[in-house]
Parts: sequence; structure tokens; C-alpha cells
Amino acid sequence: MSASARPLSLQLHPWRLAVCRLARETEPPRWAAGPLVAVVRTPDELTILCNEAAVPAGVRKAGGWRALEVAGPLDFSEVGILARLTGDLAAAGIPLFALSTFDTDWLLVRESAASEALRALRSAGHRVAVEEPR
Repeated sequence: MSASARPLSLQLHPWRLAVCRLARETEPPRWAAGPLVAVVRTPDELTILCNEAAVPAGVRKAGGWRALEVAGPLDFSEVGILARLTGDLAAAGIPLFALSTFDTDWLLVRESAASEALRALRSAGHRVAVEEPR
């Protein structure tokens, strides 16, 4: 089934996240915590996505990310979900960091561009809810 045939529902979460780069041989650190955590190892690096406040000083990071969660679960047979959403944000000139889990897709946008990202996604016909901080 094609995702381009229907509007998608997303939720902007209030968390401030950071994407960190560690040496490839590093074990995943205990500080990699928060409501959304991803650990990706490649032959060249270890990338950690986690709560920005948990990252110790001296760790190479790109902070200030906000998470947009695509309402799921999504079926693996659906095609074009990330392509459509990233295309909508690219057309508005908004950089992003994307990742997928078993159940859904996540788009991370810089906090400074979050309002613009919401406008772009809504203009493209998507429904976007904003979760208030607790």
C-alpha cells in the first residue's frame, strides 16, 4: 500500500535530543538514556541518539533535536512514508535526521525549525499534534 494516498498523523514530542558520535570500539554508554534512544554501530563509528541532558561534557554531539513520531504501527508493506515526509520537509528547506523502529518512523528536526516543520507538514495535508511538556 502506498503512503502517498493518505494524510499521515504525527506527534511532536517535547524532548530535547542529541545525536552523539563515539569511537567505533566504544561500548554503548550507560548515559544513553531518555524517552527515545537509538544505538547504531557501523564499521566507522558508534552513534547514539538520546536525551540531550544525559550527554556528558566532552562527548561530540549535535544537540537541539525534537522528535516527530509517525502514528503507528506501520506495516512493513507500506511504501513511501519516509520519502513523502522527508520530501515535504526538504521542499521547505528543513534538515532532518530520520530513523525507523519496528513499529514506526521518526523524524528529528532542529528545535529552531520545529514550528516551520509543523507548518510544512500541515500544509502538505498531514495531521500533527504537539505533546505538551509534563
